[in-house]
Amino acid sequence: MRDYKLGEFEEIVLLTVALLYKEAYGVAIKDEIEARTKKKVSVGALQSALRRMEKKGYLISESGEANAQRGGKPKRYFSITAYGKKALQNSRDLRNELWNAIPKVAMEFKFS
Repeated sequence: MRDYKLGEFEEIVLLTVALLYKEAYGVAIKDEIEARTKKKVSVGALQSALRRMEKKGYLISESGEANAQRGGKPKRYFSITAYGKKALQNSRDLRNELWNAIPKVAMEFKFS
């Protein structure tokens, strides 16, 4: 059985890659995460997470066309794999189980 555990940042990155679909490259992923979380994302941390998840088989990448604006360097586009989708489904299922198991009284906050 394959282990599909994700850290919080990995989960956010995978979800963002899925959300951006065919436009999921480094800068776009970083910008989307920052816009949604209202937190700064280090390029190094993002690149490390992308490479790590690619090694785990959750993502695949391919080079786009080189362009002059990037000094001739092509963008690297990422897409989610079946393993990545399964990891996200497992993460969502676990979170839903936990949310559903919380007694209603535990979420009733009273202010004094």
